[in-house]
Amino acid sequence: MTQIPPKIIRQVFVLLLILLIGSLIFREMLPYLSGVLGAITFYILLRKLMKRLVNQYHWKPTIAALVLMLASFVVVMIPLSGFGIMLGNKISETAQNSEKVIDAFKTQVGQLKFKTGIDFNSQIDTESITTWLSESIQSMAGNTFNLFIAIGLMYFMLYFMLTNRKELRQTLCHYIPMNNDNINEIGKEVQSMVKSNAIGIPLVALAQGIIALIGFVIFGIEDPLFWFVIVTIGSMIPFVGTLVGIIPVFILTLSTGNTFEAWGILIYGFVVVGSTDNIIRLYVLRKIDNVHPLITLIGVIVGVPLFGFIGLIFGPLLVSIFMALIKIYKDEYGKPEEIQR
Repeated sequence: MTQIPPKIIRQVFVLLLILLIGSLIFREMLPYLSGVLGAITFYILLRKLMKRLVNQYHWKPTIAALVLMLASFVVVMIPLSGFGIMLGNKISETAQNSEKVIDAFKTQVGQLKFKTGIDFNSQIDTESITTWLSESIQSMAGNTFNLFIAIGLMYFMLYFMLTNRKELRQTLCHYIPMNNDNINEIGKEVQSMVKSNAIGIPLVALAQGIIALIGFVIFGIEDPLFWFVIVTIGSMIPFVGTLVGIIPVFILTLSTGNTFEAWGILIYGFVVVGSTDNIIRLYVLRKIDNVHPLITLIGVIVGVPLFGFIGLIFGPLLVSIFMALIKIYKDEYGKPEEIQR
């Protein structure tokens, strides 16, 4: 009987050990993975500026890194924290009064029964919806501690990534089992996607949120700033994102008896906000990187359950890296056979 060479056995054993220990580390790091991904995002966005401060303006690396980290905290983290607190308070208030909101919605839906003969209210379970909202609030509160740890981990990693750029690049080239050309190709793909998703998509979403806010003010919608945040966040999702903010506003406004305002904001949302989406994306995203909307949509569907809010950025990045790896595999291990016609 032919024996397996000892060298192969040792190689397989080491690979299994690497997979086992790596999976254990990944499982324990999963609650804080958003911090790791956030550090990578900020590093890609701040890397060139860090290089300029150190090489051209002769700043000390430690001072330059601390200044950039402080700027990122003030410009990005504080506004996001404010939006998160406002959103959490509003969702908590909605959860406490969810039965009244749903009953008002069912009253409006009940009017459709007289016109269509279909009883939609029988399909709406008020108690189940209320229970789901309460559980979601408790889950958000429980994840607050993990969020603080993730932010601390993010800035801890970011400091060392900024102050040790050359060592970081050499380490990646040393440990990743690919040739330098393929590593550079993946690096370019990651940089372009991060810039597009971390800068372009939020800019487009912010512009749509401002346009929606103008409509909320015109039609006298209650809590316009809250719905501005909802539309801004929802606009990051292609095709259906804007509806996340417009449809609930329409339903709630209609349930209060303000029929004109409700239909006005609905038409405004579809015609004005919806049409400006394509125009803004055309001019903004093409200046940075033209990412296909399908990649963004699939990436959001995959990324948000995995990474949370930052999955809006890293979900599309994950899909793009997957496609880049397939291309690299085809280039490195053989081209596909030509299709015969």
